[in-house]
Formats: sequence, structure tokens, C-alpha cells
Amino acid sequence: MTANETQRNFNEARPTTAAGWIERASEVAAVLAEDALERDRANRTPYVEVGLLKDAGLVTLLGPREHGGAGESWETAYRVIREVAKGDGSIGQLLGYHYLWAWAARLVGTPEQIAAVEELYTANNYFFGGAVNPRDDDLVIADEGDTLVFRGKKSFSTGSKVSDLTVLEGVLEDSRKHVFAIVPSAQDGIVYGDDWDNLGQRLTESGSVVVDDVRVPWASAAGYVDKEFQSLTYNTLNVPVIQLVFANFYLGIAQAALQAGVSYTTQRTRPWPYGGDNKDAATEEFYILDAFGDLQAKLWAAEALIDKAGSEISQLLHAERESLTEEQRGRVAVLIAAAKQRIIDTGLEIGTRVFEVTGARATASSVGLDIYWRNLRTHSLHDPVAYKRVEVGRYALLGELPEPTWYT
Repeated sequence: MTANETQRNFNEARPTTAAGWIERASEVAAVLAEDALERDRANRTPYVEVGLLKDAGLVTLLGPREHGGAGESWETAYRVIREVAKGDGSIGQLLGYHYLWAWAARLVGTPEQIAAVEELYTANNYFFGGAVNPRDDDLVIADEGDTLVFRGKKSFSTGSKVSDLTVLEGVLEDSRKHVFAIVPSAQDGIVYGDDWDNLGQRLTESGSVVVDDVRVPWASAAGYVDKEFQSLTYNTLNVPVIQLVFANFYLGIAQAALQAGVSYTTQRTRPWPYGGDNKDAATEEFYILDAFGDLQAKLWAAEALIDKAGSEISQLLHAERESLTEEQRGRVAVLIAAAKQRIIDTGLEIGTRVFEVTGARATASSVGLDIYWRNLRTHSLHDPVAYKRVEVGRYALLGELPEPTWYT
């Protein structure tokens, strides 16, 4: 399908079912895949790509129907992220982060804040970025009566440069209480470092940002009433949600890598002529069939685990916020930790072994099979996967559920 044909489809009635939205995401992925390698190597800021997500209606997938959104579930959103990542891992990541930040008001906001934010972003088709990185020093927030003033620097601000709205997080300089706020991205007080030039996920605009004198009304401090935070266990779902976002775009990248290997092998790989049992085609080679069988089985297993986690956390996210228990939160966090570690291991294996089944000529730069391993390797270092294994191990061995932190 060409870009023009896809655009015509976007101008027609939007999907009304989960399956329809997943198919729409697949159409977007097909457009992105046409020049994904070229765009990756050019490291261009993905304004056009974000525009494509907006035109397709994917940006407001979780938005309320009364404001023009699709009103879909997180279970569908995870599948959409995965589909987009098949076409371009960077854009899959951007969309996944957008969904988290678009849901941030529901995670920590008051009912009034939730209503205002969801109408704002859905009605205007706004895209979110976020300047939230727990490993950096916090932004410092000055309390000036009715106004909060954010100042500081973050070394990562994924998507903020291509966003309409940015989520800021910092601490009040006196009480050290954490505050989240949503602000317009285009303002003098937010300056992007333009310093993201990494091995993979190159189009995520994950570079640094300086925040200087960004002013926010106290009324926009997420979850605060009379300057006191209204705490719920539901507030802590942000980390399991984003960890499963990771797992889904990892899965999309891995699926694309395996499919690229299939395509190359069936079209271009030659059989080995010195094995003593020579074959007429590479697709008859025992070692190639063995490898694809092994990798496909592992990928199906990872997908099943990720889908199970997506179904379970979606039910929690769409239930009454006050009903979530610490045990429910902990159990889904363990399941997501298991899913994430499995797709990292499987995805990296596919990204490496795909060369074994395609052959030496597949290492040509023009083929571009390296993009999948580069993307997976880069983002899978976000937080050590060993700690995810330990979380699962403590649950399996000791029955312990992980305590909420910035990474669990």
C-alpha cells in the first residue's frame, strides 16, 4: 500500500472496533517501513511521522468518545504500539510514551483535572512528550503562592521536541514533595539540547532538555487539592504501564526482524554447496529450518505472555481507581517483569541470529538488518533486565511482591 492510498483510507470513517484500530496501525506501519532505514540513518526529527500518527487517529485512541477519541482500551493500545513498531521501532516507542503521558492525569490527577486534560488533548489531537527521568536530579519547583515554577535539566526528554504537551515532574524545594504537571511544549522556558545521537531508537528525540522558569498554576499540579496530594495505589501503575509499553514495542521490533529474515532467506539466501547433502534452495537447509523454528516458537511464547499481561493490566486500568489493591498491583507488575525479560532475551537473539540464516551478503548496509538489533539493544538498557528477573525470582521463591519504585 502506498502512502497516498493510506492517506485516502485515513480520510474515510475511522475504525469502530479494536480489530479495526489494529489494522489501522498496520497500515501506518507499512508506510513507515518504506523508508525506516533511510530516516534512521538521517536521524531526522520525526515531525512528519508524528503527523502520520495524528492523521491516522492513533493519537486519540484512548481519548473519550465525546471529545472525538476512540475510547479504546489499553489492551488495544498495546497491540497498536506493537504494530507501529513493526514498521519503525522509534515511532512505536514515541506512540507508547504518548499513551502513558496521555493517561497520566488518570493515574494521579483529580476528577476535574482528568476531565480537563482529556478534553484538551483529544479535541485538539495533541501529542505528548515527557521530561521525567528518575536517574537525574529532580527539577526544582518554587512555590510562589498560586503558582509553581519549574527549573532544572533532564538528560532525557523522549518525544518532547515533537510534542504539543510535555509532562514535567519535579520536587518542591521546601517539602521535597513530587509534583507532576502538563505544560505546552512550545514555550521559551523549555529548551531542547538536540543531543540524541545514539546507536538505536534514533528517531525518538530522547535528548536533553533545560527547563527554566516554566510557570504552572497550583490548580494544575496533578492530584493536589489545597496543596496536598490525594494518594491512591492506582497512582503507582505508571511504572507497570510503561514497562509493558517497552515489552510491546520490543515485540514489534522482534517480529519485524524475524519477518525481514524470512523475506531475505526466501528471496536471496543461497543453499550451502559443501554439506554433503546439498539442497536446491536455502529454504530446504536443515540448519535454516531449525533456526527459524526455534526463533518463531520463542517469539510466539513471548507474545502470549505479553498479551496475558496486557489483558490483566488493562482490566485494572479501566476499573474504578479506588478499587485497586496493593496485591493486584504487585501481581501484574511481576507478570510484566516476566514478559519484559522474555522479549528482551528473545528479541536480541533474533536480532543476532537472523544473520546466521540469511548469510554473509545480508550484512550489506543496503539490506539494513542491523536496525532491529540496534533498536532493541539501545532501549533494553533502559533499566537492568537482571532486576526484572530478580523481581520474578523473589515472587517465585519467596512469594514477595515488588514494592512500587520509579522502576518497578
